[in-house]
Amino acid sequence: MIGIAVSKNGVPIRLTEERWFHIVENHDELAGLSDEVLLAVEDPDFIVNGWTDEFLAVRKINDKYLVAV
Repeated sequence: MIGIAVSKNGVPIRLTEERWFHIVENHDELAGLSDEVLLAVEDPDFIVNGWTDEFLAVRKINDKYLVAV
């Protein structure tokens, strides 16, 4: 287990090693940023609705935006 973040709607989100490997495998620019991903879930700058029923937690990191689905 890498970590757990509680989303703004009170849902605990677990980031496992297996999920993190899958994320970094497809988004190598996120390597080493697991804490920032968890922070985006727990304390986003803003939240937007996705195309279906998901919420997108958005947090600015330096000059880019990290979007956690």
